[in-house]
Amino acid sequence: MLPVPPPIYVTQPIMPALDDFMESLRKIWDSKFLTNVGAFHQKLEAALCAHLGVEHISLFANGTVALMVALQAQGIKGEVITTPYSFVASAEAITWNGATPVFVDIDPVSFNLDPDLIEAAITPRTQAIMPVHCYGNPCQMERIEAIARKHGLKVIYDAAHAFGVRQDGQSILRHGDLAVLSFHATKVFSTIEGGAIVCRDAATKQHIDRLKNFGIADEVTVVAAGLNGKMNEVSAAFGLLQLESVDAALAQRRAVAALYRRLLDGVTGIAPMTAGEHEANDSYFPILVGDDYPLGRDGLHQTLREAGIHARRYFYPLISEFPMYRDLPSATPDKLPNAALVARQVLCLPIYPALAQYDVERIVSLIAVGATRHRT
Repeated sequence: MLPVPPPIYVTQPIMPALDDFMESLRKIWDSKFLTNVGAFHQKLEAALCAHLGVEHISLFANGTVALMVALQAQGIKGEVITTPYSFVASAEAITWNGATPVFVDIDPVSFNLDPDLIEAAITPRTQAIMPVHCYGNPCQMERIEAIARKHGLKVIYDAAHAFGVRQDGQSILRHGDLAVLSFHATKVFSTIEGGAIVCRDAATKQHIDRLKNFGIADEVTVVAAGLNGKMNEVSAAFGLLQLESVDAALAQRRAVAALYRRLLDGVTGIAPMTAGEHEANDSYFPILVGDDYPLGRDGLHQTLREAGIHARRYFYPLISEFPMYRDLPSATPDKLPNAALVARQVLCLPIYPALAQYDVERIVSLIAVGATRHRT
């Protein structure tokens, strides 16, 4: 009997050398400084600014809290135009600020917010646009920001997937009023749990830093109604070690993505997401499973799962289909046809630096076999 291959997941984190991580833990333990913007926290902020090519960054306990604080820092309370095709935290951060998400359909090629549809969704209550760089694929930032300037709106990018992504040689995190990153364990750069806000000036960073620390200005002064969103020292130490190998990891991801594209070329009913003209991070590898694929998307998903390959229907269902949002006027399905189609067809295949060529070939062979089956 042949051995059962180990499960293959969509993403797996880069793991630093255990000895290096234990040495960092020893330093933290000896310092007795576990949180509250300690030495590792400060080093990671500086290192990330240098690595990403941004001037100001504020670390957070996770990306969702960072999104919440980003909206709070800009005073957003009315309507926020955003995409239904994202992780639910995008809309939840808006809701937790007492604002209302207004869903606009996506472009069927980039899977990002369609700029052609934004102005029609603007009302007197609109205060911001929150686009998502879906799978790290850059939005049409210049067009979105031109619309925002015309109507006096803030732009806050949900850049959870966009670590290290560059366009025209510049980090896409430099765009907008704010950009928010996630450093969850599944991301290309991880602090186990974590996130960050990238901002343009020191005054905004100071305001954000206070909001994530209860609004405290000094030992006896509280200047805002904040929350506790600080990153701890252990997470920061993990991030510093991960940063040392992230460029090599991104190169490995690019190689895996290129192999997928080569092997999937010509497989009936399977269309990998179109590669953009930017320096990608290949944080995910989404494919669209067309109606001409005999197994259908869900059949392929089940086939892969049974083989120990944990692909994900990511993002499915749409945010606009969840109970807390489905009754919004903007959530009407006929207003979101592209998002609905992509959500019905999408499947994210495993991609991570250590994914072996043999495993990629095994995944693609299962997909190709499914393409040859007769529809019943």
